[in-house]
Amino acid sequence: MRFATKAVHAGLEPEPTYGGVVPPIHQASTYVQRAVGDFVEDFDYSRSANPTRAALERAIGELEGGFGSCFSSGMAAEHALITAVCDAGDHVVIPDDLYGGTYRLVDKVLKRWGLEYTMVDQTNLDLVHASMRPETKLVWIETPTNPTLKVIDVAGIIERAGGAFVAVDNTFATPVYQRPLELGADAVVHSATKYLGGHSDSVSGAVVVSDEERHAAVRFVQNSVGAVPGPLDCFLVHRGLRTLHLRMAAHTENARVVSQWLEGVDGVSDVCWPGFSGMVSFRHPDAVALVGRTKVFSLAESLGGVESLIEVPQAMTHGSVEGSAAAVPPDLVRLSCGVEAPEDLVEDLAQAIGA
Repeated sequence: MRFATKAVHAGLEPEPTYGGVVPPIHQASTYVQRAVGDFVEDFDYSRSANPTRAALERAIGELEGGFGSCFSSGMAAEHALITAVCDAGDHVVIPDDLYGGTYRLVDKVLKRWGLEYTMVDQTNLDLVHASMRPETKLVWIETPTNPTLKVIDVAGIIERAGGAFVAVDNTFATPVYQRPLELGADAVVHSATKYLGGHSDSVSGAVVVSDEERHAAVRFVQNSVGAVPGPLDCFLVHRGLRTLHLRMAAHTENARVVSQWLEGVDGVSDVCWPGFSGMVSFRHPDAVALVGRTKVFSLAESLGGVESLIEVPQAMTHGSVEGSAAAVPPDLVRLSCGVEAPEDLVEDLAQAIGA
């Protein structure tokens, strides 16, 4: 099936009792066993498995081309994957432009437990190769990066990774525009809160891996730690997946229009748009005041919803990277272009900038 067809049907089976085309939300914490240890499929306790979560995991796995597991947030998904892959004393290569929460997890939490890391500009494949060590277990890629939207050559890094496990944060691109497992990556991570859910009404994360053995390792962490999404969150993200291809087309078109307009505005510099997705960044000397004047763009953290958002990363989503090689300039503005009329987005930014 083509992607649009997969998006609509992935993970969904008609409800067996009444034939509903959308299965019910299984808001249950536990399940009756037919005898001791004899239960339906994997469903004995909802931390371990839940039918609504299982449907979403199948769907995300189908769209990315692997085996999916879902978590209570994108950060919970990252934590599960890294701890499933790495041991104390292992080395990780991370990008020098990355989500602040990822840096905080590696530098402030996992480093305390013996994980070492090197931060490198992953647009330079020679630097990536030079950063590899015998104990390098994992190369962590974001593409496009957050917040400056660099596009990384996933296949090129895999060639230079020396057999290390390669994981790609695919939150910004989504499987509509990029499927890293098809390029040879070992795992994909999503903050499903963002484009996959798409409506700013749930928080969840996902890991998709390329082989069943690693899938079992991720699921072991998932069950042991218990950072799983509730059934309603799973239902909402799964509902969002069914229109992902349509929404991403609208996000992309709006970002194209906005970025092209920004290129001609006095005082605006370093306009970045990767050519897909709804993310745009630019620099403006009056960034903090600017973001407070928008009316259609809401001043808020997060991204990927149908409504447009604006933020100053240095003061909002990326405060944790201050003082590191990933520090963000204070005049950087990040846009998440929603699916409103593009003319309204341009007019809103024009009045906020004073252009």
